[in-house]
Amino acid sequence: MKPTFKNSTDWEKAEILMQPAFIRVMDNLRKQLEKSNLVAKYEEVQEPLPGYHLILTQEEKSITISIWEICFQVCFIDYQLSSVNSSESSVIVEIDENLFDEVPEINWQNLERKTQKVIENLIHNFTKV
Repeated sequence: MKPTFKNSTDWEKAEILMQPAFIRVMDNLRKQLEKSNLVAKYEEVQEPLPGYHLILTQEEKSITISIWEICFQVCFIDYQLSSVNSSESSVIVEIDENLFDEVPEINWQNLERKTQKVIENLIHNFTKV
C-alpha cells in the first residue's frame, strides 16, 4: 500500500528516513537469512511502487513481501504489511519520531534496533506458520 502522509513535515521526514531504512533493511535481511534455512529471492517490480519483492521460501511454503513495505514498517508507527496482491491502494501513516534526535537528525541506533526487530519478527512469523 502506498503511504499517505498527514502533513508535509511527515513527508519530509520520510524522505530523510527511507534510503537509510532501505539500506538497514537489506543488510539485516542478509544477516538473518545467512543464519537461517530460508531461501530468499528478489524480484524487481514496477507496480504499485517500483522496487523489489522478497520471496521467502521454506520447504513447501512461500511468501512474497514488498521491500518497501518492510521499510514502511521501520519508518512508520504501527504499519502492517499488506498482501502483495492487496486491493487497498493507500494508508495514512505516521512517522516514528523515535527514529530522530531533537535536531532532527536520524537516530542511527534506534533505526538499527527497530530494523533488527522488524526483520526478526518477519522471519519468526514466517517460520512459525
